[in-house]
Amino acid sequence: MSAANALQPQNSRRKVIAYVESYDDVLFWRTVLRTLETDRHYFEIMLPTKQQEKRTLMGRGKKSAIYSLIQNTGHDMIACVDADYDYLMAGATENSRQLLDTPYVFHTVAYSIENLQCYAEGLHEVCVMATLNDHRIFDFSLFMKEYSRAVWQLFCWSIALYRSFDYGIMTITDMDKIITPGKIDMYNASDVVMRIKHKAANKVKSLRQAYPAMASKVKGVEASLLALGATPETTYLFIHGHYLFDRLVTPLVKSVCRRLIEEREKEIHRFAIHHTQMKNELSCYANSVEDITSMMKKSTAYTESEVFQRIIKQFEKYKEEV
Repeated sequence: MSAANALQPQNSRRKVIAYVESYDDVLFWRTVLRTLETDRHYFEIMLPTKQQEKRTLMGRGKKSAIYSLIQNTGHDMIACVDADYDYLMAGATENSRQLLDTPYVFHTVAYSIENLQCYAEGLHEVCVMATLNDHRIFDFSLFMKEYSRAVWQLFCWSIALYRSFDYGIMTITDMDKIITPGKIDMYNASDVVMRIKHKAANKVKSLRQAYPAMASKVKGVEASLLALGATPETTYLFIHGHYLFDRLVTPLVKSVCRRLIEEREKEIHRFAIHHTQMKNELSCYANSVEDITSMMKKSTAYTESEVFQRIIKQFEKYKEEV
């Protein structure tokens, strides 16, 4: 890449290749990297090729492919990956050290891009994008804060166990089963939080009784997490993103959207002057309604979050180089 850039006219912008893990990551990292482009350089986002994946040193997964691609490269090639738990491990594991110490590797801070797509303050906007109805009938911000507080202590235990290599006591999958609801909609959301809070508290109690030595470490882990930007009100940004997106937030948003669509359709029925007008307006509205999951993935409300600012901050030293 450096050689290619050297062949460009002196006044042309330098191209920096940014490797990402999947197609779903392209829009997110474009949103991040466009804030860093200048008249001197720009980014082109790419996925590792199959040949590059086969040459990985670690041999497993897209993230491994990306890491090995940039082992011996400079600032013309970067990697942008999901943080998973590795950011919160704070260097306690080999994967964490690789994420934090490898030059030109940047991460989501949050567990994954899916967590940021669930950014609470942007979920009403998602509903508006999907339904074209701006009526606020559900407080997503309050719900996500209450949910986060309900699972915070269990989450602290999870991080403590993973930092101590005792994750077999409670894996991420085990925790998912405790903090993920069954059926959820806007009408039972409060009950769901109370049920999860009860389940999480019971698990924490049993862990404290069974592992008193670990219990003494959890307080220190909690302080460490706060310093890294994870708080009791934002726990949802740091837990398993796939489960959060698919099992909790998407079903909740869909239930709110269904109610908003019904509301709009009733409004059309009520104010239509005649049957033909009603049919035309209903048809027009139906054609304007968007797919909810797609709107969640396209929302960029997370750019207002503190986590997004931490993502951008990772690039401070890099910006000086390019």
